Amino acid sequence: MAADHAIPFSVLDLAHVPQGSTPADALRNTLDLARHAERWKYNRYWLAEHHNMVGIASAATSVVIGHVAAGTSTIRVGSGGIMLPNHSPLVIAEQFGTLETLFPGRIDLGLGRAPGTDQMTLRALRRDPEAAENFPRDVLELQALLGPVQPGQRVRAVPGAGTNVPLWILGSSLFGAQLAAAFGLPYAFASHFAPDALMQALEVYRAGFQPSEQLDRPYAMVGVNVVAADTDAEAKRLFTSPQQSFANLVRGTRGLLPPPIDDIESYWSPMEKAQASNMLSCSFVGSADTVRQGLEAFLERTGADELMVASAIYDHGARLRSYEILADVHAAMAAGRGG
Repeated sequence: MAADHAIPFSVLDLAHVPQGSTPADALRNTLDLARHAERWKYNRYWLAEHHNMVGIASAATSVVIGHVAAGTSTIRVGSGGIMLPNHSPLVIAEQFGTLETLFPGRIDLGLGRAPGTDQMTLRALRRDPEAAENFPRDVLELQALLGPVQPGQRVRAVPGAGTNVPLWILGSSLFGAQLAAAFGLPYAFASHFAPDALMQALEVYRAGFQPSEQLDRPYAMVGVNVVAADTDAEAKRLFTSPQQSFANLVRGTRGLLPPPIDDIESYWSPMEKAQASNMLSCSFVGSADTVRQGLEAFLERTGADELMVASAIYDHGARLRSYEILADVHAAMAAGRGG
């Protein structure tokens, strides 16, 4: 397993809007974090499609990807993910074909089948509630539109055709694992908020994988939360922001990212604590040493090929510091394992 410990680390940025700030602030912070992540040698920087959520500023995901890619020069930038049932495959092929044309060799297209929103917003998106059933067919249509033009093909993505933007399947259940395996695509599991089926999904994906033109062997990226700080106590305090957010999710009240608090136990009920803590169970919180020990054990257990790291930290400076510490941890892990 030694090689697994030198695996790439990447950033999942939900473009959180903290209390007391605006979406404009969040998007400025996104670009700033991306520039730091590039300097710290993170592999990719992904943004996610969510709608009607006041605390997340990345609804127009392809636009934000273009903003981040234009402000960086080497890091891969992509979607984690685009919720394909909300869109026609042709429009996504055109958007990501345009991104790949502008930023060649740097764009990833991660695809999910969840709506990324609520039922009322689904209607506002003009989305057919049955659209998720067509997800496998839509993935193949999108892949074809991004591939080489075929003889007699009458509908083309311009730009898009021939760009072969790499596709990923995102999921938190066995369905995505089976689909990614059948299509021979890389698979990203959303264990940073839905960890229950992680080990089973990885097993299903690896066992069923069929090689494809894009990928000759299974490649699994796993989502985790990391909140790193100079001390365990400081990191635990910073972690109360996502803990409050997930407790609010259990209550059915979404909002802006709250500031950290001194006593999380006074904030949530035992039931809320149990549910939120389960959703956040793939989280590594503490100093560099604490985070390293936790991540090494996690990588040993999962055999992940790459880690996608989310960090819902209220203060932008503290979030930068967390990713900086994690970059040092990654370098130490790679050195300690001979690369």
